[in-house]
Amino acid sequence: MNTNQTIETMFAAGAHFGLGRSRRHPSVSSYIFGTKNRTDIFDLEKTKDLLAKAKEFASALGKDGKVLLFVGGKKEASEAVKHAAQSLNMPFVDGRWIGGTITNFIQIRKRIDRYEKLVSDKEKGELAKYTKRERMLIDKEIASLEKMFIGIVSLKRLPDAIFIIDPKHEKNAVSEAAKFGIPVIAVAGSDCDISEIRYPVVGNDGSKGSIRFFVDEIAKAYQEGKKAS
Repeated sequence: MNTNQTIETMFAAGAHFGLGRSRRHPSVSSYIFGTKNRTDIFDLEKTKDLLAKAKEFASALGKDGKVLLFVGGKKEASEAVKHAAQSLNMPFVDGRWIGGTITNFIQIRKRIDRYEKLVSDKEKGELAKYTKRERMLIDKEIASLEKMFIGIVSLKRLPDAIFIIDPKHEKNAVSEAAKFGIPVIAVAGSDCDISEIRYPVVGNDGSKGSIRFFVDEIAKAYQEGKKAS
């Protein structure tokens, strides 16, 4: 898309809508075009430039075969995040961020390995040696582990970067990434602190249409980089 098309598409998706002015975080002030009916309106010209930088980085990740972890646990983001990540065979978190996913990765990986072993044993019929009650408990454990970790089963090491929808909502993911120096791309609403985000993309992070647009743009950029490798 050219510049005008990008802005028109963002506008149509409602990406220009922020939150109430009273909720504005100072770090996004320079990206606000104005306020209408007490609601902040983003300057989509500036958002377009931020998106271009984020896409350039995502494309480089794809070209180098790097791991990009998609994170969007709130209900407006989960479907788009899961779909995009799966299309790229990338890991994702579309529910609650599990504390220690990055900062205690070795232990998290052990729990994922446990899940994979139990599933494998079940598929091979190796659980037949257990009593009915024991098998029931194992099934409950599988279901519990699957709910927590299914999106990051493929994550064999720490991700090279993280793509986050709403860094305020996903503050724990942002904090853990910062401790390990992992760069973050984030779609951030007007109430978000973007001062610690390497590649912020300011825009509406609360509507499905806007979120889907930004997620698709980052995913396309990654895929294009991958094709160019």
